[in-house]
Amino acid sequence: MYSRFIFMKAKPSIPPRRAWPAPRRNAGRGHAKQTMRLTSFTDYSLRVLIYLGAHQGDSHLATIGDIASAYGISENHLMKVVHHLGQQGYVETVRGKGGGMRLARQPELINLGGVVRGAEVDLAIVECFQPGNDRCPIAPACALQGVLRGALDAFLDVLDRKTLADLLSSRQQLACIFRDASARRAS
Repeated sequence: MYSRFIFMKAKPSIPPRRAWPAPRRNAGRGHAKQTMRLTSFTDYSLRVLIYLGAHQGDSHLATIGDIASAYGISENHLMKVVHHLGQQGYVETVRGKGGGMRLARQPELINLGGVVRGAEVDLAIVECFQPGNDRCPIAPACALQGVLRGALDAFLDVLDRKTLADLLSSRQQLACIFRDASARRAS
């Protein structure tokens, strides 16, 4: 007669700790997933400006509902975005019957770098960019911060050289796309 023995591997009381998280992979490509991105707030800020720029000169003012419908995004989020853009001087709002919003400046005078800097709360792409953060033990000898600072500066430099007018080179096509999207959502 055979005895059955179950051998159990003893589990450590504290799981082993990884020094660095494993990179996430894209399906089938073998490249690390890129995670640097702008916030939704910044994305929506740029989208609102594109919408208003594409409709500049229209006889009626745009509403938050118009923009939300065109992009398929929440009106509540857009209310915060439009309020911010108004405070920054990019959007002019009109209250009351027939009210809405329009660009407060010509598209050529709306710098994308300024919009992004104004909308992003924190452009610290790594922990050591945050003021007062001195937790990294290699900070005194690390060159990574300089490399990433240069990359961030280059990113912002490209945006600083562009205006809303650069995004509106196909203004008529954009207006048609917005109109079609709104009509599809209404039906």
